Amino acid sequence: MHDDLIAKAQAWLAEDPDAETREELAKLIDAGDVTELSARFSGTLQFGTAGLRGELGAGPMRMNRSVVIRAAAGLAAYLKKQGQTDGLVVIGYDARHKSADFARDTAAVMTGAGLRAAVLPRPLPTPVLAFAIRHLGAVAGVEVTASHNPPRDNGYKVYLGDGSQIVPPADAEIAAEIDAIVSLNDVPRPDRGWETLDDAVLGAYLARTDAVLAEGSPRTARTVYTAMHGVGKDVLLAAFARAGFPEPVLVAEQADPDPDFPTVTFPNPEEPGAMDLAFAQARATDPDLVIANDPDADRCAVAVKHGADWRMLRGDEVGALLAAHLVSRGATGTFAESIVSSSLLGRIAEKANLPYEETLTGFKWIARVDGLRYGYEEALGYCVDPEGVRDKDGITAALLITELASVLKEEGRTLLDLLDDLAVEHGLHATDQLSVRVEDLSIISDAMRRLREQPPTELAGLAVVRAEDLTRGTDKLPPTDGLRYTLDGARVIVRPSGTEPKLKCYLEVVVPVAAHADLPAAHARATDLLTAIKRDLSAAAGI
Repeated sequence: MHDDLIAKAQAWLAEDPDAETREELAKLIDAGDVTELSARFSGTLQFGTAGLRGELGAGPMRMNRSVVIRAAAGLAAYLKKQGQTDGLVVIGYDARHKSADFARDTAAVMTGAGLRAAVLPRPLPTPVLAFAIRHLGAVAGVEVTASHNPPRDNGYKVYLGDGSQIVPPADAEIAAEIDAIVSLNDVPRPDRGWETLDDAVLGAYLARTDAVLAEGSPRTARTVYTAMHGVGKDVLLAAFARAGFPEPVLVAEQADPDPDFPTVTFPNPEEPGAMDLAFAQARATDPDLVIANDPDADRCAVAVKHGADWRMLRGDEVGALLAAHLVSRGATGTFAESIVSSSLLGRIAEKANLPYEETLTGFKWIARVDGLRYGYEEALGYCVDPEGVRDKDGITAALLITELASVLKEEGRTLLDLLDDLAVEHGLHATDQLSVRVEDLSIISDAMRRLREQPPTELAGLAVVRAEDLTRGTDKLPPTDGLRYTLDGARVIVRPSGTEPKLKCYLEVVVPVAAHADLPAAHARATDLLTAIKRDLSAAAGI
């Protein structure tokens, strides 16, 4: 076993085009570090519907140039088999370690395969790449990003020509082409021949951002903004300036791209502590709202003043607010969300006589809904301009929520006042998440197995009316690894995360509210129920 492992590592080393990972791997081989070599050569990073994502480093189980070149070659082979022999592939990248290298390698592989390649001019938000695919009539797009993962990670996200991320069976077909590549030496990689785009595509994207706002709407809300050490700042500031909003006050320590994300443990606005600097800036400047993007700016977080301090709105709260705002502006078309998001969107759509769809988790599914006008998911992702960007977009979502805050400000009201109105109209829909990060992935499979073998019959004293195993699919949904429990006045979904080593449980309770005066009691009841559901679900899952 030991000799076999060393031989595998030496064969990989011989082909590795990157001096940095070659040096890293050579040291491991010389030291005979079987534990570390085993971890890196125990298989290959699996290409799936999220593309690739993993820790940077040498070997097939890490993100590196060798893995990316193989992925690009597999994508090129897939596209050619689809008859796209000379189509355009557009490539974007964020400011993480190695992102620019991975983008350049992808352009070289596409060019070598006879396709045309165009690379965005510098690190830019993921939604700009999603826009560019449709705008330029590309047959595919690649975004090099690990979104809000830890600093040591990077990733590779693939879109097809409709501008939305890949779904089955395309992912498996691309994965098969990647597996068929025997040696990197078989992959032609010229050192020129692709195009580096100028700012015209970014200009076209910014011109479209105006379309999400109502003509002549108030633009008075003042914001504090953090880019979370990512690539959002310049594009967001340009969009806000075009729209005529007051210039956002920046969280200076997090304004510029930094792949080490020095001020946060996880560069995700939802993680504890990530918004601390933004809240400090808000206390100092007293804006109307706080806006945060994640590092590739496809997500948008919103915080509001709540009593004497600031609190983050949940993704479901922002999702409902944007929906209510679009309804009040007379939007038509289908409203859609993932199954783990709040059922409040369905109530809002139904009352407005608008079509409504539920999809599996992820914008790769939401973006494919026929006639989509607005889509969101609870993980801070909002699609408010599906014609322009068939994906979540943290820039246009920030514009739209700031317009709504401005409209309410003119009426002497806030986003929280509108949330209260929605609760009285449709019932208080309170959501929470039980999320368990693990080192050992077997903990997740054990919990799922336990819940399948012994499904709970009640949680928090509420009867489980229906238990569904989503691996079987439903009349509306393709199969997915998940469990859904419908309770009397609540809903629970349990699923393994698609991008992180986490088990995620999504909880929602609905408490009827007769009048505004009953809201405090309804909130208290909802909090108690969510706490009890978490406790009972943890026990049932053994986590």
